Amino acid sequence: MAGLWDRGRALAAAVGDRVAPRILVVLAIVAACLWAFLGLADEVMEGGAHGFDTRLLLALRTPGNPADPLGPAWVEELGRDVTALGGVGILTFVTLAVAGFLWLQGNRRSMWLMLLAVGGGQALSTLAKLGFDRPRPDLVPHAQHVYTASFPSGHAMMAAVTYLTLGTLASRTLPTRALKVYVLSLAVLATLAVGVSRVYLGVHWPTDVLAGWTAGAAWALGCWLIATWLEARGAVEPER
Repeated sequence: MAGLWDRGRALAAAVGDRVAPRILVVLAIVAACLWAFLGLADEVMEGGAHGFDTRLLLALRTPGNPADPLGPAWVEELGRDVTALGGVGILTFVTLAVAGFLWLQGNRRSMWLMLLAVGGGQALSTLAKLGFDRPRPDLVPHAQHVYTASFPSGHAMMAAVTYLTLGTLASRTLPTRALKVYVLSLAVLATLAVGVSRVYLGVHWPTDVLAGWTAGAAWALGCWLIATWLEARGAVEPER
């Protein structure tokens, strides 16, 4: 972590006083997310998270009937709609749509950076699942077909990687603070909604989702730091 902090201070010095405070704050958040992910992974591998996962998963089920999620049938259907926002098809469509927006804006170097960032995050998510190979929850029926390992949640992590990366990088090209805040708020809302839907549908343990969020957020913010570094070197379009 000390080496990460030293690199951040060097980057802050390179980009000047205007951006330096933001860089140090973002660096601290990245370090906190990585620390949280490692802590969650350690608890999961040692079995210490099982009690927490069980209580929270069953809290979203009708008492005495773990096969029935809380709420009427339309809420469960809404959960499936929301969880689709973290699926490969939707994420690919959104990524390509934002890429086209950046291309038409003339921010083509930012577009390529964004595509590399999202693609790299997808590869990282896949490797993490293969490495931990945690079984899916067996306490409740799955309300959606699943075929990969459980930790970290691919939907939660890829929603964070994609929406937060798109939000942080695309917002650099927007002209006003209000637009930046609006885009970033939508990215955070979509990321949180996808993760909650995975637990509600019974296809992930809560710690899977928390790990996906922390890893995805660290990746997205790290990509913003890289974009800032490239901007200081004149390799990508400057932030508006």
